[in-house]
Amino acid sequence: MRVNGEILGLAYSVADVAEFLHRAGLEVDPMEVAVSPLIDWRGGGPEYWGPEPRNPPGRPLRSPSD
Repeated sequence: MRVNGEILGLAYSVADVAEFLHRAGLEVDPMEVAVSPLIDWRGGGPEYWGPEPRNPPGRPLRSPSD
């Protein structure tokens, strides 16, 4: 995660994002992180934290055994 170009660390959840913002001096409620215009989600989003690529819309999710 970067704030003003400075790498702060790797976030694993919305709560992590809120904590990094707090450490950077910004008070953002964790419930607002997902919809905040301050956040530029790249490669994922508030609902996606896995290492595997996201499924295209309309395609079923794969199970780990697939």
